[in-house]
Amino acid sequence: MSATDHKRIVAVIGAGTMGAGIAQVAAAYGHQVLLYDVAPDAARAAKAGLSQRLDSRVARAKMTADEANALLDRIRPVADLADLAGAGLVIEAIVEDLAIKQTVFAELEKTVADDAILATNTSSISVTSIARALAAPERMVGMHFFNPAPVMKLVEVVSGRATAPEVAQAVFDLAGAWGKVAVRAKSTPGFIVNRVARPFYAEALRLFEEQVASPATLDALMTDGGGFRMGPFALMDLIGHDVNYAVSQSVFDAFYQDPRFRPSLAQRELVNAGHLGRKSGRGFYDYAKDTSAPTPQTEPADPDLALPTPIDPMHPCVIDGIHIVPSDGRLARQIAREKGAPVMVLDLLNADAPGQRLGFATSPDVPQDMVARVAATLQGQGIVCTHLPDWPGLVVMRTVGMLANEGFEAVLQGVASESDVDAAMQFGLNYPKGPIAWARDIGLGRVLAVLDNLQGLTGDPRYRASLGLRMAAME
Repeated sequence: MSATDHKRIVAVIGAGTMGAGIAQVAAAYGHQVLLYDVAPDAARAAKAGLSQRLDSRVARAKMTADEANALLDRIRPVADLADLAGAGLVIEAIVEDLAIKQTVFAELEKTVADDAILATNTSSISVTSIARALAAPERMVGMHFFNPAPVMKLVEVVSGRATAPEVAQAVFDLAGAWGKVAVRAKSTPGFIVNRVARPFYAEALRLFEEQVASPATLDALMTDGGGFRMGPFALMDLIGHDVNYAVSQSVFDAFYQDPRFRPSLAQRELVNAGHLGRKSGRGFYDYAKDTSAPTPQTEPADPDLALPTPIDPMHPCVIDGIHIVPSDGRLARQIAREKGAPVMVLDLLNADAPGQRLGFATSPDVPQDMVARVAATLQGQGIVCTHLPDWPGLVVMRTVGMLANEGFEAVLQGVASESDVDAAMQFGLNYPKGPIAWARDIGLGRVLAVLDNLQGLTGDPRYRASLGLRMAAME
């Protein structure tokens, strides 16, 4: 029986939010689903909760009552692991504890048929480690869904050291049949998404610690300028700082304290204070007091001051002796000394971003009236400006460069292909572009220059360029 055959019975262990969501996905495809949880009545409660959610979908004409009832009928709560004996695929979605997972799979291996596939939804534990306790570790594979599983498109198919290629391929095909975007990854810390995404948070936190701008301003630059769905501070508040910090610490430790994964002291202080984000009422934003979103810093723009010539943020130009250049990671004052003229440095702007907000910095000798004229000109082009301190890499350019760098490093180490890294970040985290493809659009030489200049200015090894990026830039 092929992995994509509707007749294959799928078992899901763990009836929490993720397990119930995976059960829904499998049942929607047509599988008979066995749902088990160690907590008494948890599986039945999960099915009842799903029934309510499906009723809501029926009420909104998203599906028919017959479709909802048929889906529910295919999910059967069971009370014992022994009841999973007939499953051809078992997906575990329980607590992130290696010893517990190993114990569960060791028992499962004795329960299900020899050709049944054993899959773990772990987001942080080595698939190789989980499989170590099995007599046949080759049939263990990672099948990492993203929350909520019925909505999020991505599934990371993670091969441990012993995973049989045909097992990984079967799960890859099945995820595609279920309507998911499947990507292949090697079992390394963070897999693709949780590894490559670290700079999205880390650079924002570093900029905040360096007092470059407020969380509201940095978030606005990343959403309106970069085109990201949520800014990093709003997203960390949503995730919960205890969770986000723990993941950062876990990845940092797993990579033997590699500086590029170094957690943030500012975030640790939030956790220490109990300011965990939305769930505690306060994080970087105060949800108990604020009645409206904080206002990002915006440069005033008088339309009467606009220049007659438009400005292309992607290409350098000279206006009234002022050099206006895209960021290459250097300070405006550095470039001004080289050119012997005043300089304005522009951040990266995603032309597809809905808000169109552009950060910029100036060397000390740029007249204020020129700042006002440039801001007015860009405002006339639909671009809101934010005047930042003269800081290396600014905000969006610095972050995208670091995301791409980690993507190239993952490819260099054989974790995933370029296309899978990009797909993972787009469909797992709703990034506007895959970071590697985005870097190629920007120009790998410019991205490399940003990282090299950041490392040179800060002396921080976190900005070292991946050999994969450096070699790609030479092609």
